[in-house]
Amino acid sequence: MALETWLLKVKTVISHKFEAARSNSVSKRKTLKKSNVGILAFEIAGIMSKLIHLWSSLSDKNIVRLRNESICLEGVRRIVSNDESFLLGLACAEMAENVRLVANSISRINRRCLDINLLDFDRIFSEFANTGHDTHGWILSCKELEASNKKMDRYVTITVTLHKEMEELSAIENSFRKAVQCKDFESATKEQKIIDLQQKLFWQRQEVKYLKERSLWNRSFDTVVSMLVRSVFTILARIKLVFGVGHGYPPSLSRSLSASATVHPTENTNTCTFVSGPLKSSKLDEKKEMGSNFFESNSRLLKPPESTLGAAALSLHYANLIIVMEKMIKSPHLVGVEAREDLYAMLPSSIRAALRVRLKGVGFSASDPVLAGEWRAALGRILGWLSPLAHNMIKWQSERSFERQNLVPKTNVLLLQTLFFAKKEKTEAAIAEMLVGLNYIWRFEREMTAKALFECSNFNGVVMNLQNSS
Repeated sequence: MALETWLLKVKTVISHKFEAARSNSVSKRKTLKKSNVGILAFEIAGIMSKLIHLWSSLSDKNIVRLRNESICLEGVRRIVSNDESFLLGLACAEMAENVRLVANSISRINRRCLDINLLDFDRIFSEFANTGHDTHGWILSCKELEASNKKMDRYVTITVTLHKEMEELSAIENSFRKAVQCKDFESATKEQKIIDLQQKLFWQRQEVKYLKERSLWNRSFDTVVSMLVRSVFTILARIKLVFGVGHGYPPSLSRSLSASATVHPTENTNTCTFVSGPLKSSKLDEKKEMGSNFFESNSRLLKPPESTLGAAALSLHYANLIIVMEKMIKSPHLVGVEAREDLYAMLPSSIRAALRVRLKGVGFSASDPVLAGEWRAALGRILGWLSPLAHNMIKWQSERSFERQNLVPKTNVLLLQTLFFAKKEKTEAAIAEMLVGLNYIWRFEREMTAKALFECSNFNGVVMNLQNSS
């Protein structure tokens, strides 16, 4: 009996300590409620902008364009792949990767939420990505997300304005400080300037205060993170629906998708063809792989094969090279010797070797206008399909550079539309062909110019002789 009494006392003490610790934790979390997102408003505005852009890229119009235009580009079919399933798999994988990166950004700010579920966002989102189970009902209907996007867009606009006004406030404060410390002005002039700046400073502070109230600055972490979480869940659900990945699509999203905006070529919308790309494994293996880790399987697909420019880290360099050549081909008469040498310096050893082989046995004369015309037409055809991929590569890279990573991409350029997955051998063959043609046209232009100058000088000599003889 004494033992039972003792055990009861121990149990009561432990229970009291546990309750005290729990109430302590709750009270700490209550104090956090008083703090709003504050300076993090600017980072959150960037996340919201990305989510709005991601949703826009998944609209029926953009998905139809992806299916009918993007993967059908001549350059993509020539040097990237002819396999439609593989190309759609790349598109799906890149969109999923963009969602993963945004989710990582949300994970950096959800730690100050009071809602336990929001605190557990990482695990819940990973579970949803792998299984499709939306246990907390965070997926919104298209109509609800459109309304949420409008709200987020307003927050972004006001928060951007707040940033500008805060910079202006900082500039006025610096001017006011300098005016107070300055000794060069007369007393009356200095006093008037200080009064003017003081008045300006007062109104600027009022403006900043007003914008803070209306912007993300004064919103709680729970309010903001809840909007972000629901948006990212809905976007991932839309990606899975559009590309036919997984099972059990939310009815609200299924109804919103037009028949022409699905990209899976099979009749069975539950197949997982595109997550793992054109693998030789069976559909069952693909489903198992997708189920194990959705994001990892997509990240693996985005790793370029060894035969591509992306694997050789040459995609951006070749894009710049092609754009330089494009300018030269359009205006060969403006290309000087130095420009040619600079172009040659840009060539990797593999292209130089191919060029030497192509130019062997080529004569020094380039005076055939018919051949020059044929080369111009051939170069135009190559540029017609190669140049868009080069320009897309520059756009894709610039929109994802470190300096612009918080800005919203202005285009929907995907990696499959660039030189990243382009076959190295095929791309280099096309570049070498262009260099041979450019070489002929450049020499033809020089010979025609020299011939015109020679004829002009002869004509001038004849005229002078006639004048002298008369």
